[in-house]
Formats: sequence, C-alpha cells, structure tokens
Amino acid sequence: MSNKHNLLEKIASRTARVGVIGLGYVGLPLVVEFAGNGFESTGFEVDARKAEILNRGESYIPDVSTSEVAKCVAENRLKATTDFSQLKEQDIIIICVPTPLRKTKDPDVSYILAASEKIKETLRPGQLIILESTTYPGTTDEVLKPMFDETGHVLDVDYFLAFSPERVDPGNEKFNTKNITKVVGGVSSVSAEVAAAAYGAIVDRVHSVSSARVAETCKLLENTFRAVNIGLVNELAQLCHTLNIDTWEVIAAAATKPFGFMPFYPGPGIGGHCIPLDPHYLSWKARMHGFEARFISLAEEVNSRMPEHVVELVTKGLNNHRKPVNGSKVLIVGVAYKRDIDDVRESPALAIIEKLQQLGADVSYADPFVPEIHLEGNGSRIQAIELSQSAVTGADCVVIVTNHSAVNYEWLAENAKLVVDTRNATRGLSEERFEGKIIRL
Repeated sequence: MSNKHNLLEKIASRTARVGVIGLGYVGLPLVVEFAGNGFESTGFEVDARKAEILNRGESYIPDVSTSEVAKCVAENRLKATTDFSQLKEQDIIIICVPTPLRKTKDPDVSYILAASEKIKETLRPGQLIILESTTYPGTTDEVLKPMFDETGHVLDVDYFLAFSPERVDPGNEKFNTKNITKVVGGVSSVSAEVAAAAYGAIVDRVHSVSSARVAETCKLLENTFRAVNIGLVNELAQLCHTLNIDTWEVIAAAATKPFGFMPFYPGPGIGGHCIPLDPHYLSWKARMHGFEARFISLAEEVNSRMPEHVVELVTKGLNNHRKPVNGSKVLIVGVAYKRDIDDVRESPALAIIEKLQQLGADVSYADPFVPEIHLEGNGSRIQAIELSQSAVTGADCVVIVTNHSAVNYEWLAENAKLVVDTRNATRGLSEERFEGKIIRL
C-alpha cells in the first residue's frame, strides 16, 4: 500500500497521530479540535510552562475551555511536550509558529525555519506537513520543500506538503476552528488531497485551491483587505473631525445600503498578530519583483498615525478644559488590541501611552485582562489599576482604547471629567447630558 493510501486510511479511521508545533492562539485550538475529534494529538512547544499547564488539563487561552482540555487529557488524546524528537511519531505535523516582522518590516520566517529543521531531523515516510503560519507567497514551495527534499525523501511518494492559512479570530464566540471554512493548497495536487482529508475530519468545510502559493496569498489578501478598508475609514474619521461631522453616524447611514457597501469602523490604530503585519509580507514580496503595492503602503501610513491622532484629541480636550497635557493624569481604559481578550501584540494603546508620557502626562491604565504591560520605547513596565470611581474621578482625561464588554460606559462618562472615546463605546448616551465631556474619534 502506498504512503498516500495508508495515511488516508489512518485519517479516516482516526488512527493518525497529529502533532501541532506552537500552542498559541492558533495552535492550541487546533490541537484540541483534533483531540476532540478522536485523534491522538500532541502539542509541541518551546515554552515548558505552557506544556505543563496543558498537561494538567488546563487552558491558558480564553477561546479554549479548560473543561474541553481536561476531557481530552483525561482520555489520553491530548498531551504537550518540549521534546521535538517525538515529531517522528506523528503522521500529521502542522506548523503554527509566529511570523513577526523585522525592524526593517521585512518578513521574519526564523520560527518557521526552526520548526522545519526539527521536522527535517526526524522526517520519515508517510508524514504530512502543513504550514499554517502566515507568510509570503512561495514559502512552502521555495523554502520548506527544498529542506525536506535534502533528506532524500520524495514529495508525494514519501512525504506530503501543504499550506493552510489560519483564520483564528480571538474572542469571536460565533466562529471557531470547526465552522470556519479551511482553505488548503498543496505543493502538489496529491499533497492537497491528503491535507484536505486531514482537515475534513475536523472542520465543517474545506476549500481546496490549486497551489500552496494561492493559499498563502489568500491569507494575505484577507488581512490586507481589512487593513486597507480600516485605513480608509480612519482617514475619513480624521476628515470628519476636521469638518465637525460624526463619523459613526456617517458609517451607520451608509450601511443601510443593501449592496455595494461593507461597514468598517475607525479606531485608535490596528493591532494583533495579523492585520498590522500581513500586508507587509505581500508588499515585501511585491518589491522583490519590482512592483510597488501603493494601496498597502498608504493604508499602513494612515493606520500607524492613528495613535498620534488620538493623542491630539486628548490634547485638544484637555486644552478645552484649560489644562496642559504636561502634568495631567490620563487614564487609559483597555490596552488589549481588541475587546475581551488579553493579547496586546501591536496594540495601539502602547503607542498612545508612550506618546502621552513623552508629552509629560501621568499615564495609568485599567484592563481586566492585562495585568501588566511592557513599553519597548522606554523599557518600562506598568501595572494595571482597578477601574474604580476614585481612579476615574481623579483622572483629568479618560481614554477608551479597548471597549471591553464588562465596562459600564455610562458610569464611566458620568464620573469622568473628560472622555476620549476611540471605539464609539459611549454611543447612545445623551448628547445634551454629556455635552463637552465626550470626544469621539
């Protein structure tokens, strides 16, 4: 029996062993999903603390319940390890490691390379390798395949290789690993078939594309689309502020059109592990081929300026209250990059805090999900404070950067001297009652 048919039979019978490298917001839900569907699953992690927590049957990510992890661990279908030699025992290996940008904003695929080297060391016939980490088009074909070919193993005969973009949306209660369509692109049609079968065992729908390059570019398009449209409404927000027009009302009115319009909303900047980074992977690849992606560059320019615009609104608001920024107490409400999660990667709140500090403001923050933040600009660490009445009334300005659902924004507005609302969290509050007290983005 060929390695292909043997692996397909293992997938169909749920006897295939699944290994996931990287147990973060992408890898942990994925390995738990495989375990929950009857596969013997192993998470590979360089952080021994994460492995230990998982092996205790606990979750450290809000989107994955501890009860679900505990059930899988108790039934011996899920374990975590820092021993990468165990990769040899896996039939399916999925790479879910970070892909940050260098300071030059060029792609940093060092984590992908490190994971692939570990796979290469133990590669054996009959294994399927899937890359999920976001990267530039061509990575799977041009980087991973040559590495694995060096072992003497032959693609589609000995091993199979594909790319499937992660589509995780932390904090989204409606969409999860199971009900989000899985795009799969193989380095070959045979590899695509095997990878599609693997995902088909755990998700509702698989959409196969003609190549790994298409799948890689699909992921970049999804987040570039968002970055460009967010950039558009962020620029509109700045224009509407100049014209004294309510941006949010404009968008709400436009959204009544049943065709040809999709509402996007302004904010203090873009954050997270995807939108601020992924467009750069596409524009970098474009530059390598002599093509300048102008829309991407312009959106990045507009979005990266939003923290500065927020600081300008704070400055204006304090000035209207006859107070300088220097020496004023500013309370930041929410520092996570989006609501109801604990992730501060690329969060605009960090840039806003640093810019306010540079102007001499006394800045504190409250966030129930983030107990401490580290500011790279000056190397300082700030501890969160409780969002108490004294903290709010004692602040000269309260800035809503992340609209966590647990916060009572009417109470906040009532007790604050001045509110700069970057998320429209105070919508619906009486304009007359809070006139001159709330500044919206």
